[in-house]
Amino acid sequence: MDRLLALAAFATFTGFVAILAIEVPSPDLIAVIVLTVALVGYDFLTSSGRDRND
Repeated sequence: MDRLLALAAFATFTGFVAILAIEVPSPDLIAVIVLTVALVGYDFLTSSGRDRND
């Protein structure tokens, strides 16, 4: 369930910044968005699959 919610959050965030990149096509902004989405994707892949002892 946690992984599903993380995937939904990642998809929502990516959709939002994609709209921003399309509407404001500044090369600097697109570079920051690509870096940010890459970091968020890395965090999703490395942290959402772990079992936690709550």
